[in-house]
Amino acid sequence: MSNRDGFTSGFLAGATIGGLLGGVLGVVLANRLSEETSDGRQPEIKASRSKKVKLEAERIEMARISLEDKIAQLNQAIDDVREQIGDVNGSVETSDRSISPE
Repeated sequence: MSNRDGFTSGFLAGATIGGLLGGVLGVVLANRLSEETSDGRQPEIKASRSKKVKLEAERIEMARISLEDKIAQLNQAIDDVREQIGDVNGSVETSDRSISPE
């Protein structure tokens, strides 16, 4: 029976000591983390990532515009060839079909 009586008091003492040690450890780690961000290391990483994302978005947009221009050039070349082939056969057929929606 003495083991049961000691269990409750030991459990409460362990929970209290564990809670205190966990709290102290949490405060120490939080302070250390805030010091790292105040040193400027963490914001630089975030800033460089956001710059990379912006540069990537600009690069994608420029590639999209370039591809649209090339598609328009290809559509024009296809139309020119159709006209030349139509002239050879004696009839010019115009078609509304093209690769781009323009």
